[in-house]
Amino acid sequence: MSATKYNLTQGKEGPILVRLTLPMMLGIISMVAFNLIDTYYVGKLGKDELAALSYTFPVIMVIFSLVQGIGIGATALISKSIGAGNLEKARRETSDSLMLGLILAFTLSSIGLFTIEPVFTFLGAGPDVLLHITDYMQIWFITVIVLVVPFVGNSAIRATGDAKTPAYIMLFAVAVNAALDPLLIFGIGPFPELGLKGAALATSISRALTLVLSLYILYVKKSLITFHLPSFTVLKGCWASIIRIGLPSGVARMLTPIAMGKVTAILSSYGAFAVAAFGVGSRIEFLTMSVLFALAASLGPFTGQNFGAQRIGRIRKAVDISAAFAVVWGLVMAVLLYFLGEKVANIFSESEDVVTYSALYLSIVPFSFGFQGINQCVNTVINTLNKPMIAFVISLVTMFGIMIPLAILGSNMAGIKGMFYGLATTYLLAGVLSYIANRWLLARLLRATKSQEIVK
Repeated sequence: MSATKYNLTQGKEGPILVRLTLPMMLGIISMVAFNLIDTYYVGKLGKDELAALSYTFPVIMVIFSLVQGIGIGATALISKSIGAGNLEKARRETSDSLMLGLILAFTLSSIGLFTIEPVFTFLGAGPDVLLHITDYMQIWFITVIVLVVPFVGNSAIRATGDAKTPAYIMLFAVAVNAALDPLLIFGIGPFPELGLKGAALATSISRALTLVLSLYILYVKKSLITFHLPSFTVLKGCWASIIRIGLPSGVARMLTPIAMGKVTAILSSYGAFAVAAFGVGSRIEFLTMSVLFALAASLGPFTGQNFGAQRIGRIRKAVDISAAFAVVWGLVMAVLLYFLGEKVANIFSESEDVVTYSALYLSIVPFSFGFQGINQCVNTVINTLNKPMIAFVISLVTMFGIMIPLAILGSNMAGIKGMFYGLATTYLLAGVLSYIANRWLLARLLRATKSQEIVK
């Protein structure tokens, strides 16, 4: 491999994290923009089409959680090999990861195409809306390969320490999707009017182009793809390692929307305004937390390379820097939202009740945003250190052992306000719990590394 490796095992940890995080933020914002553009244009078709698109989100998020799990597993393996200086192994792992992505794509496509009607009927879609859902999801499932393979490919690129290229690829996809959406949905110029099918097709075309770009970067620029077929033993070992990390990570990511669904169900007992207020608060939360989500993502390749180079102390320092930044960022956002919450909520809704309770949410929950950021950062580190079950248990305990019980208790004691305090307490406890678990794990790895040095 030519000089395409961004060495994350040397230099000050803080500036390296900044260099990785800024492009990651761009990538996250691009993903948000992708969905907003689709929602904007589909909304102009009518309420049934918009409802159909809304129904697809939870199903797509579940599938995307599995894909993200494979990406996390690939990043952990490849970055560790790069950090250890074993570039041939990294090349083998990248190629095998892409093969695993292909198999996952074909499996998801086959299952998805035959389960559209029962799955969305179970979710509550009526016959009229189901027709639109079928139009959209048939194309989505047929072309799911153009979602899975580029995501795994971009994970491999990030493993080298290059965070800019995946962000640029995502920006390119957003631009193509934004250009094609109106053309294919409304039939502008020579293009046919395809309605919701047009939205699915625009997404697929933009993703297909990212597939080509990702493979080009990996093969030509990074030299991380080999066409030499591995032995079955080598292939099985690589896939087992990715799945061992990726499956718990993917399932853990599914726990959040499931738990949030329960919280939403409790809020719905107060009325639609409460659910709407929670939705507004959650969207603002995601926007303000995007910096910390990007920071957490940047810790994946950083941890992997330093783990491979056995520089555990650098990982511990990076976690401490990230945790300190998360707390400071969270507090700054909390103070701003405490005073500006009502004005921000007014942007999203004209309902007085929705604005009032959105502002209530923003006056309570953001004070624990920093600890939520710590939780995200630590989970990434633990997964990359090949200990995904620890991260899975933390997520399981957080969602079902803390969040849901506190939401029920808060609701019974103080209504909606009590639920919001329950959420804030959940984020705080999750941050503390994950940080303690991470310190324990890194201390063990540091002792093990020092023992090996003594033996040598």
